[in-house]
Amino acid sequence: MDHSTHHTGTAHAPASSAGGHGDHHGDQAHGTTWATAMKATLHCLTGCAIGEILGMVIGTALMWGNAPTMILAITLAFVFGYSFTLFAVVRAGVSLKAAIKVALAADTVSIAVMELVDNGIIALTPGAMDAHLSDGLFWYALLGGFAVAFVITTPVNKWMIGRGKGHAVVHAYH
Repeated sequence: MDHSTHHTGTAHAPASSAGGHGDHHGDQAHGTTWATAMKATLHCLTGCAIGEILGMVIGTALMWGNAPTMILAITLAFVFGYSFTLFAVVRAGVSLKAAIKVALAADTVSIAVMELVDNGIIALTPGAMDAHLSDGLFWYALLGGFAVAFVITTPVNKWMIGRGKGHAVVHAYH
């Protein structure tokens, strides 16, 4: 890919200033391209989806009600969302304590927005809260919620990365 298409012609951030990535960020020191934000959001969405679906399966298998099942699903969404970043940063040689701080800084807002939107969609979809895992309505509401959450969370991540927050803190370890 010709990375020069990302440059705007301004000279305020030479390629060498963005952490030596070679540099695909151009004059955007924290990689605030839509592609970067979408990648960060997809990373978050993957962890959230695994945790949320696992929580719903466990809650359903244990015959829990909606509230405890949602609490478990949201908790596991955060656990899995954080774990993806945590493991990647630890693999890069960072101590577990420092990696936990990086994961919390990188993912908290993104996961929170994603979970708020996704669970809001599910809660507002008529019948979705009472649908079973074998019902199409359950999966349509869940996947629709994830899609809307992705669309809403991507600009949030772009804004945060542009300010050196969120997934921008992970870039130092890649």
